[in-house]
Amino acid sequence: METARNEPVKAALWMLGAITSFMLMAIAGRALSATHDTFEIMFFRSVIGFGLVLALGAGFGRLGEVSTRHLGIHALRNLCHFTGQNLWFFALPLIPLAQLFALEFTTPLWVTLLAPLILGERLTRTRLLAAGLGFTGVLVVAQPDVSGLSIGVLTAALSALGFAGSALFTKRLTRSETILCILFWLTLMQAVFGLVATLHDGTVTWPTAQTMPWLTVVAICGLVAHFCLTTALSVAPAVIVMPFDFLRLPLIGIVGFFLYGEAVGIALILGAGLIIGANAINLWVERPKKASDAAL
Repeated sequence: METARNEPVKAALWMLGAITSFMLMAIAGRALSATHDTFEIMFFRSVIGFGLVLALGAGFGRLGEVSTRHLGIHALRNLCHFTGQNLWFFALPLIPLAQLFALEFTTPLWVTLLAPLILGERLTRTRLLAAGLGFTGVLVVAQPDVSGLSIGVLTAALSALGFAGSALFTKRLTRSETILCILFWLTLMQAVFGLVATLHDGTVTWPTAQTMPWLTVVAICGLVAHFCLTTALSVAPAVIVMPFDFLRLPLIGIVGFFLYGEAVGIALILGAGLIIGANAINLWVERPKKASDAAL
């Protein structure tokens, strides 16, 4: 009973770590955008991250967990994440932080629509309703006009699709692979993807004394955020954990206002509310049933 009562507190603490890491990564990404392109950010971030994973794995004697059993799924997972993260970094300096994070919150809705194809899960009427409500929120946030969507809004929206694919393939991998194994292949494969993409134009902007600290922040925060989120889900049900993630939106809005003078308009608040409401519907429907309910 005491453990059950402590679940929300533990989940909140882990999610606070995840939220802080995501926001620091956004600030660092903004600082880097004037010097490095998105491919370079991903390459250097992954190289640093790979070194951290190796050091931690060796330090705790867990490198033996790294397996080559599902390299194909790892490759698909990391291709989706690499694409989504590049689009996210591309949109980062182009649109307000709160708008970027609001569009990123459509990731669970894409997961809902793609889960039948990748995981064989059933697409219910309620899930379709939640997806429709969420995408209505996207239109409100994006505010498209007759001239079309801005490139920043479009890439931010597409990044959520990449993150959804990554989440679905991650879910498949967690059935048999450890977090260390997943992070090992994530950082290694994305370092290779980043190197190839960085060299495509024949020029590379190498880290400087000014950018290296920010690249390190991006690498560390990326790993810490995923670790904190995964740990939070391991100590409490998703229906308890995920609502904490919604705090990212008002908090990043405050950060954007004070650091970059970004205003938060009524359209952003209304659209974000629709997106969060759609995610809340999914969480409510997917909540674990009590034994008394299951007997009915």
